[in-house]
Amino acid sequence: MSDKPNKLITDDGLRLDGRRADEIRPMKIEIGVLSRADGSCYLEWGRNKILVGVFGPREAHPRRLQRADAAVIRYRYNMASFSVEDRARPGPSRRSIEISKVSREAFEPVIMAELYPKTAIDIFVEILQADAGTRTAAINASSIALADAGIPMKGLVTSCAFGKVDGQIVLDLNKEEDNYGEADFPVALTQDGEITLLQMDGHLTPEEIKKGFELVKKGCKEILEIQQTVLRKKFETPVEEPEAEPEAKTVDTESEAAETEPSLEYAPEAAAVEETIEEAEELEEEPSEETTKAGAVTETVPEAEELEEIVKEAEVEVVDGEAIEEAIEAESEEEAIEAETEEEAIEAETEEEAIEAETEEEAEEAETEEEAEEAETEEEAIEAETEEEAIEAEDESKGPWKVVKDPSESGSRGENDE
Repeated sequence: MSDKPNKLITDDGLRLDGRRADEIRPMKIEIGVLSRADGSCYLEWGRNKILVGVFGPREAHPRRLQRADAAVIRYRYNMASFSVEDRARPGPSRRSIEISKVSREAFEPVIMAELYPKTAIDIFVEILQADAGTRTAAINASSIALADAGIPMKGLVTSCAFGKVDGQIVLDLNKEEDNYGEADFPVALTQDGEITLLQMDGHLTPEEIKKGFELVKKGCKEILEIQQTVLRKKFETPVEEPEAEPEAKTVDTESEAAETEPSLEYAPEAAAVEETIEEAEELEEEPSEETTKAGAVTETVPEAEELEEIVKEAEVEVVDGEAIEEAIEAESEEEAIEAETEEEAIEAETEEEAIEAETEEEAEEAETEEEAEEAETEEEAIEAETEEEAIEAEDESKGPWKVVKDPSESGSRGENDE
């Protein structure tokens, strides 16, 4: 780490990097740099280099983290081990856990999480190179990545910090000003001016805080304009001005003229006839001079007769064409009538077939009912026969009783006989 400079602000009011007190560092933003993420952003702010990837909305795992009424927003801030001069220990630390928490809370009022219950929206922030103000830069990049992922939000979130350096309030601290300054005050604002993040490290008076807030509003406004221009470049489709309107008008006028002109399908010589008629009219309109010879007049007469014959032929051809069109229309009407009659005949046949099918079904149902009745009568007859057989069997079993003599009686009789 370099030693502390003598002055962080020169006598001319300039800082070490040449900025004024109310100026932010140059910012560069790229969208869609990660193909596997739903939304991503790469941001360079001064010497800060930050990469953000957004995944979701997707099913939240483990399921015990799910919320029945809204999505779970998870924000992970991580600094790469090579992002600072002294190698950082990989893995989460107390600082990264704290920044992850406050950054997540900065987005919760803006993201419409209630639209995606039982899901999770994951925001992964990787600091590739750190140069003070990484949490504010990460929030700006995360806002762009969320918009790139299509996450519904009430507006973009912008973040900037002000601090106290050499007794002066300055905007957007760099590394030297952050390390050797007197205070650091990061803030995050929505487009409506609501504060979603507010932290302070150092000592500031209320007047200095008010002055710093004015600088933060100015810086966040500039950052918002940069964010909006980058998003417009990707999502806004350019509107092309209609330049071909006059050509379309000329085409319409040509089509109208073509519609008004008579169809020359059946009179190919009509154009030539019109030209000759116009020439003849011009010749007739010209005043005849006294010095003209009678022979010239007689020469024009056969030409006019020829023209009249051509016009008559063209009219005949046009009449023939109209007759042909009428014949074609009559044939088409007859075909349509025939098609209608055929359709009606087909419909009548289908109706007859349906009626026949219904009658067949009714006859089959009657037959099945008769068969069922016959089967029932047969079963009843069989049951009656079985009952009669059972009664006869019982009668046979009862039969005449056999008389069995008692052997003692027979013995006593023999003894008496003796």
